[in-house]
Amino acid sequence: MGQFSGGCSWSFPILVLLGFQVATALARGPRGEALQHGQSGTLPRFLEEPVDAYIIKSNPIKLRCQARPALQIFFKCNGEWVHQSQHMSQEHTDVVTGLKIREVMINVSRQQVEDFHGPEDYWCLCVAWSHLGTSKSRKASVRIAYLRKNFEQDPQGTEVPLNGMIVLHCRPPEGVPVAEVEWLKNEEPLNVGDDGVISQRGDHDLIISEARLSDSGNYTCVASNIVAKRRSATAMIVVYVNGGWSSWTDWSACNVRCGRGVQKRSRTCTNPAPLNGGAFCEGMSVQKSMCNTVCPVDGSWGEWSEWSVCSSDCDRQRSRECTAPEPKHGGRLCDGVALAAENCTGGLCTQNRKLLHDAKPQGVERTSDVALYSGLAAGVVTVVLLIIAVTLYRRSQTNPLLINSSMQPDLTVSRTYTSPICFQDSIDKELMAEHSLLNPLPDLKTKGATERAEYHVMSHPQTFPRGLAPDYRGVAVGTTLGRRGKNLFTPRVFQTLSRPLHKATAVFGHAGGRLVVPNTGISLLVPHGGIAEDTTWEMYMSINQEDSSTVPEDGAEIFLSPTVTYGPPGLDLSSPIAMTIAHCAEVAADNWTIRLKRHIQDNKWEEVMSVDEESTSCYCLLEAQRCHLLLEQPGRYALVGEALNQEAAKRLRLAVFGSPDPSNSLGFTLRVYSVDDTPYAFQEVVVGERRRGGRLLEEPKIMLFKGNTFSLQVSIQDVPRLLWSIKPFTTCQEFSFSQVWASNRCPLQCAFSLERYSLSTSQLSCKISVRQVTGEEQILQIYTSVVEQNEKGVAPFFTQSDCTITSQTGSKAFKIPPSIRQRISATFDTANANGKDWQLLAQKLHIDRNLGYFACQESPSSVILSLWEAQHQDAGDLDSLASALEEIGKVQSPREAATFGCSKEDSELTRLG
Repeated sequence: MGQFSGGCSWSFPILVLLGFQVATALARGPRGEALQHGQSGTLPRFLEEPVDAYIIKSNPIKLRCQARPALQIFFKCNGEWVHQSQHMSQEHTDVVTGLKIREVMINVSRQQVEDFHGPEDYWCLCVAWSHLGTSKSRKASVRIAYLRKNFEQDPQGTEVPLNGMIVLHCRPPEGVPVAEVEWLKNEEPLNVGDDGVISQRGDHDLIISEARLSDSGNYTCVASNIVAKRRSATAMIVVYVNGGWSSWTDWSACNVRCGRGVQKRSRTCTNPAPLNGGAFCEGMSVQKSMCNTVCPVDGSWGEWSEWSVCSSDCDRQRSRECTAPEPKHGGRLCDGVALAAENCTGGLCTQNRKLLHDAKPQGVERTSDVALYSGLAAGVVTVVLLIIAVTLYRRSQTNPLLINSSMQPDLTVSRTYTSPICFQDSIDKELMAEHSLLNPLPDLKTKGATERAEYHVMSHPQTFPRGLAPDYRGVAVGTTLGRRGKNLFTPRVFQTLSRPLHKATAVFGHAGGRLVVPNTGISLLVPHGGIAEDTTWEMYMSINQEDSSTVPEDGAEIFLSPTVTYGPPGLDLSSPIAMTIAHCAEVAADNWTIRLKRHIQDNKWEEVMSVDEESTSCYCLLEAQRCHLLLEQPGRYALVGEALNQEAAKRLRLAVFGSPDPSNSLGFTLRVYSVDDTPYAFQEVVVGERRRGGRLLEEPKIMLFKGNTFSLQVSIQDVPRLLWSIKPFTTCQEFSFSQVWASNRCPLQCAFSLERYSLSTSQLSCKISVRQVTGEEQILQIYTSVVEQNEKGVAPFFTQSDCTITSQTGSKAFKIPPSIRQRISATFDTANANGKDWQLLAQKLHIDRNLGYFACQESPSSVILSLWEAQHQDAGDLDSLASALEEIGKVQSPREAATFGCSKEDSELTRLG
C-alpha cells in the first residue's frame, strides 16, 4: 500500500536514526537533561493497538494506533513500511502527565488484501519512537468477510415417540468470521438450556433428551456473521403417542329379562389416545358374552287332598299347596284359595239324629221346580230368537239395500294384542285349515261364487349361506307355532316368467365412477385413482336370484339384505371400493349379531367379519337402513343376522293393491303384501302389480316383526255388509312365523275377493289389519273407487329423481371435486405437529370406529372420503364435509393454516356446498 521501494525504503529509517542522534546531543545540555527526565524518560507505551478487522463487501477498514511518549509512529504491513503520505496522524499533550500522545490511522482496502499472496493473512503493526528507543504493537490481521449460502448439513425432520430423544444436526455454511448458530421453533427463537431438556452441543447440534408433545413443531437452524444470515431447511418434528387401551368397563346387565341374551363390556383407545399419527390400539373395543337370565316361575296349585271326615257341623274340608311349581325368581303367586269346605251330603252326616236328606224342608222342592221351569222357558226364547236372526239374514242376502256408505274409516292406529282375534275355537281353525280356499294356486283365479279368496306367496329362488335357514328354532316352513301343529297356510314357491334383470355394467378408468342398480338400494363407488392410469376395467354389479345353496340344519341365521355380486374376478385396484347395501334389520338395540359373508365354491359361505368387531380386511359402517362396505376382493356378498333374543326384529313393508276381477264384473280383489323393508324386495311387488294392472290403494307402512315365534295375521275389517259380500271364514288369513322370518326376497301375499251387490256401487271402504300375534299391528285404510280406470300404471313407488341411470364416470360421479380431494388427502395423510391428521378427519366426519383399517391403507384420508361419498350419495351438497374442515381449521393459527393448507379447502368447499 504505497510502501517505499528500493533506496527510499532505507532512507526513512536512516533519517529517523539521525534525528535520534541530534536529540541525544541536545540531552547532554542542561535543557536536555530536563527533557530526558521529563518527556523522554520512558519508551513509548501503546495506549491503543491495531485490532483484527474484516472487510465487508468493498468497504475499506481503518487501523488505529496510539502511544505515549512518542515522537513518531509508523505502520508496517506484511513486513514493509507504509508510506508517510498514507498515514493520518494527530498529536496532543496529556494534561495530567504533560507527555505527548500521538495517534496514527491508515486505511486498508479490499484490493490490497486480495493482491497480497503470502503464507499467512494480511497483517499490520505499529512502530513508535521516543528519545529512548522504539516499541512495536501487536500484529492485526485483516481478512475479507464472507458467508456461503449452502449449509454443509441441514437438520432433518423426524417422528419420535413421547419421551424419546431428538437429535437435530446442523453444519453451518463456511464463512469468515465463523458463523454463529441459533435455533428457531415455529419461527420463534428457541431458549436452549432453560429447562434442562433442550441443549446444544458445541458442533451446533440440538438435543432434546425427553421429547414432549409441546416439542412438536418446525425447527430451523440459523447461521449468521457480520456479513449475512442464512436459514437452513425447516425440519418438522412430530412427537406421536401410540394409543393404549383403557380398562374394561364392567359387564353390562343382560339385555333380556328372561332367557338367553347378551351382555357386553367395552374399552376405549384413550389410555392414552393416539396422537399425531401414533398407532391405533390393536384388538377389539367391545366384547360380547352370552348370558342367561333366570326366568320367573309362576306358582301353580298342586292336587287337592282328600276330603276330610264330616264334622259335627255337617261340613268337610280339603286343601292344596302352591308347589307345582312353587313361585320363584319373582313369579306370581297362585290364584285362588288353598282351603275349600262344603256341606256333607249323601247321608254321611246327621243332624238331630235324622239324615240330612230327610230333614230337608218342603220349600226346597218348590225352589227346584221353579228353577227347572225357568230354564225351559229361557231355552225356548233362545231358539225363537235364533230362528228370527237366520230369517233376517237370508232376506238381506236376496234383497240388499243399496245404500252408499258415507262414513270413512278411522286412520291407521297401532295396538298391541295378547291373544288372536281371527278364531274363536279349534273347530273354526280346523274348518279353515281344511277349506278349499286355503290351497293357493299362484297366478290362477278360481271361478265360482264359493271361492272368492286368493292366497299367493310370491317366492323366488334365494341363496342361503351356510348356517342360514328360513326356519327359526327348528320350526318347519308352513307351520304355525302354538296352533297344535295345524297347517293353516302352505304357500307355493313359483318363478315369475318375466323378471327384470337386476344388473349394471360400466367401463371405468383412472378417474373412477359410480355403479347403481336402479331402485334396489344397491350401489358401488370406484374411487378416483383406484385404477391405474392407461388401464380400464369393465365392472359389473348384480343381485343374485339363482338358488345356489342348500338349506342349513341349525337355522340360526337369516338373510337381512339381497345377495350382491361385483366383479370381474381378478380386479386389481389400489384402494378399496365402497359398496352400499340396503338391509331390513332393526338395529336400534343390541338384539342382533350381524355378519358379512362371502360366497365361495360348492355352495358354501365364509364369514368376512362381524359388524360389531374390528377388522383390517374390510370395513363395515352400519346405518339404520343401509350398510356401507369397503371391500378389496370381488365376489358375492350378503348381510346375515342371528337373533340374540326374542326382542330382535326385522322391518316389514306392508302394501295393499287392488284391481277389478276380470272374470266377474261385480268383483274386486285386494292383494296384501308383506316383504322385507328393502327397495329391491318391494320392487318385485311393483313389477308384478304393474303387469296385472294393480293400483296402490294406501301408502305402504312399516311394521316391526319380532323373533318371538308368533305368526302374522292379516284380516279385513269394516266391510259395508249392505253393499259388499265376502265369504265367511275368509276374512282372516295367517302366515306362519318361519314364512315371515325367513322370507328374504320372497314377497308374501294374501288376497281378499269381494263382490258388490250392484253395479251402482262404485266405492269401497274398509280396513286391512296386519298384526303379529302378541305383537305390533298396522292398519291399512282403504277408500277407493272400484270403477275400471283408463290409467294402467300404478301410483309412483320410488322417489328417486333418476331411476334409470346405472353408471357415472369421472368427476361427475363424485360430490368432492378431484382437486379438492387430492389436497385434503395430501394434507391429512401426513402427520403434523398439531395432530391434524386423518384420525381427526375421521372423527369430525363421525367415522370413529375400526380406525385400524384405515391405518393399513396407503392413503387413509382418501379411503375415508370414499366412505363419506358412499354415505352422502343421495345428498345434494358438501355441507357436512365443509363443516368438518371448518372445525379443524378453527383450532389452527393463520401461520399453521398456511403451513398445512386447510384454510383454502375450507373456503372452496364452503362455496361448493
